[in-house]
Amino acid sequence: MKKFLTALLFVPLLAVASGAEVHLDKAPVSTDPAALQNGAKLFVNYCLNCHGASYMRYNRLEQIGLSEQMIRDNLMFTADKIGEPMRIAMQRDEAKQWFGAAPPDLTVIARSRASEVGSGADWLYTYLRGFYRDDTRPTGWNNVIFENVGMPHVLYELQGEQRGKVVEHEDSHGNKTKTIQVEPGKPGKMSAEEYDKATADLVSYLVWMGEPMAGARKTIGTFVIAFLGLLFVLSYLLKKNYWRDIH
Repeated sequence: MKKFLTALLFVPLLAVASGAEVHLDKAPVSTDPAALQNGAKLFVNYCLNCHGASYMRYNRLEQIGLSEQMIRDNLMFTADKIGEPMRIAMQRDEAKQWFGAAPPDLTVIARSRASEVGSGADWLYTYLRGFYRDDTRPTGWNNVIFENVGMPHVLYELQGEQRGKVVEHEDSHGNKTKTIQVEPGKPGKMSAEEYDKATADLVSYLVWMGEPMAGARKTIGTFVIAFLGLLFVLSYLLKKNYWRDIH
């Protein structure tokens, strides 16, 4: 599997520049093992060269249905032992020199990107689909929700090249704002629908990686709430029986 340079992640079909509110597309996050496995494959092949996931160990991938041998044969490019974290060889000082800033660790990126306008998953999903060609940028790329992003579009072979179009808006008070809208350009290896599905899988994996035990935590929480509800009923009946002669 072919590897590419990477840096952060994210994109939309529209967004705002100066002064306008950013629009985030709703991410179709999935917990389906097949989607998470495809997301893990995309992450390892397109993100793990520049971005580490130093709080995530390879053997955790067994939780999404992968065997140890499958992980070793297809996903372990940066470690020798299955229990090692997903680290990268690139040093932070070198990364800062090459990119202007060290690419962030992505272990909890989906949680850290949550905001008042949408979840971290929505931000990532919009970001990954919002790159467009910009010859004024050192990498040749820009992003509709991350203006002047330093990361190149590492998934461009899959998505193709989009063009950015500046659209000016004027409100009722005469205030003008500009937004960037992306339009189809050179096609990639995937159709728009296929690319949306691939980015949805990648975002689903990033969400899962931020809290691999989320499913178990929610299941345990449901049982705890049910137990407390039953305990409340029994306690009420006991209290009623204990005080019946007094009342």
